[in-house]
Amino acid sequence: MCGVAGLFDIKGSRAYHAAVIRRMTAAIAHRGPDGEGIHLQPGLALGHRRLAVIDVRGGAQPMRTRDGALTVVFNGEIYNFRSLRGELEERGFCFETRSDTEVLLHGWRAWREHLFSKLQGQFALALWDDREQTLVLARDHFGKKPLHYQVRADGTLAFASEIKALLTIPDADRTLDREAVEDYFAYGYVPDPKTIYRSIRKLPAAHYLLARRDRPLDIRRYWSLLEKAPEPGRTSPEFVAERLGEAVRRRLVSDVPLGALLSGGLDSSAVVALMASGNESRVDTFSIGFGEREFDETSYACAVAERYRTRHRVRRVSADDISLVRRLPEIYDEPFGDISAIPTFTVCAEARQSVTVALSGDGGDEALAGYRRYAFHWMGDRARAYMAPALRGRLFGPLADLYPQGAWLPRVLRAKSTLRELSLDSASAYVRMSYALPEEVRSGLLNSDFRQALGGYDAGDVVRGPFNVDAPLDPLQRAQYADLMTYLPGDILTKVDRASMANSLELRSPMLDPEFVAMSFFLPPGAKLSRMHGGKMILKRAMKPYLPHDLLYRRKQGFTAPLARWLRGPLRSELLQLARSPGLRECGMIDTATIARMAAEHLGGLRDHSKGLWLAWVFDAFLAQSAQIA
Repeated sequence: MCGVAGLFDIKGSRAYHAAVIRRMTAAIAHRGPDGEGIHLQPGLALGHRRLAVIDVRGGAQPMRTRDGALTVVFNGEIYNFRSLRGELEERGFCFETRSDTEVLLHGWRAWREHLFSKLQGQFALALWDDREQTLVLARDHFGKKPLHYQVRADGTLAFASEIKALLTIPDADRTLDREAVEDYFAYGYVPDPKTIYRSIRKLPAAHYLLARRDRPLDIRRYWSLLEKAPEPGRTSPEFVAERLGEAVRRRLVSDVPLGALLSGGLDSSAVVALMASGNESRVDTFSIGFGEREFDETSYACAVAERYRTRHRVRRVSADDISLVRRLPEIYDEPFGDISAIPTFTVCAEARQSVTVALSGDGGDEALAGYRRYAFHWMGDRARAYMAPALRGRLFGPLADLYPQGAWLPRVLRAKSTLRELSLDSASAYVRMSYALPEEVRSGLLNSDFRQALGGYDAGDVVRGPFNVDAPLDPLQRAQYADLMTYLPGDILTKVDRASMANSLELRSPMLDPEFVAMSFFLPPGAKLSRMHGGKMILKRAMKPYLPHDLLYRRKQGFTAPLARWLRGPLRSELLQLARSPGLRECGMIDTATIARMAAEHLGGLRDHSKGLWLAWVFDAFLAQSAQIA
């Protein structure tokens, strides 16, 4: 995997200094420790940092066609590059390397923008077409690889794999985007296409951008999951196992050591099982273990490793180890509140000691309805169908108001959220399920001046928009589609990209193969959800010959850390100081009195405010990091 950066003069052909583009690539050197390169010409500068995986000797970038008309910098891997190369050779194109990168150059010349929908892989690229005087930026189908861009006041289009590279440019605009701040406290991450900075944007997944001089940027979608027609009758567990096996095999192409992350959950275990079943050599697998049983899945991971005789390494850490907490702003460049970023970073660090590439199980929950909220939403939607909307609101709304907060109640009695969601329409109910912090909590945490400045902006529209997409989808598919468009690229894939690339490790996700996702997405609800056994039912049936029964049907655990305990333990002193933080006071957005109250209640054991306090802590750490690099 690699890092890309560049500058393009939209207004003219100024000369960019090599030192500027080298500073940009130096900021993302962790993405590519094996080499660097730049290309300069009037009005254009392209930079690249390389993590050599395929054609280690011949794949250096920037890469150009022999006639110099096309130049590309590329972050990613194209798994079907050999078949595409065969098609291009039949059309008369000559190749000079064994690299997948060269396919992009000849593919653009042959197919133009139709190239991107042909690619199977993960990619973020910048391609300069000298004849057309056009810069093309493109990002893969689900947004596995990041690409940020900014149009500067001087007419420069700047782009990079990570925001930190853009902030190295002199006079970088660091004005915060208030809507993005609201989104962050709503969801725990900043959803695409926004970033925390008003002037910087993310190119959305499955889109490409055309930049030409003296013309507006042209951003277009090249692929949609909803345009993929389902295969009739293909709903058997055996077919699912076959398709997933094909996706795994496509991701085994590598000229460097390759392994797999094995959490002990269903998705990573399925990937390892299929990987090992078709592999003559032993597979390297990696897990993180916690001393506390409620956070530890290593017994399941070890059972899979033993069954398939993998070379398994477990890194055991204390659940009170917060050594990585303060590095989060440096790694993510904007506030990122998913606490599982910490164990993800740790397992990536362990894997990188032995391999350069690792497969993971990311995407299985979104593709096959694995999150518990999907089952709750499906059942709630069926209940809503039996009652008129006005009656639901009059009945369940007041009940939700009266019902006590449930953090201190037995799980079976925590009905306040369920009652609230039943009072809402289907889209609004799912929006509420998607929130990290509900609106009533955010309204106290973010001060009145900030809320007034938002001018009525509703963060719920981030999820509501894709949920209400104009397509014949059932309620479960609408929830899945909303997550595939928002939570997956904004949280899950951001988390694994930054955590892996901070360790110079390439991760590959077979369950996000576009063909596998399309097949899974269009399965009927009954193939995915079971009242007794939760989500991903067809995958559980498909994996029966491969995995132990207790692993397949155990309660979903998740890959997380003891947040509430951290805030009452090793982060206690910092939590007590949070309300007095200069950053939070001076940013003009946070109600510090609310922070002080929440901290006192949490530390006193009266309420569990861990999520809201954590998001505030991360935001404060981000502000401090930003002040240091400004």
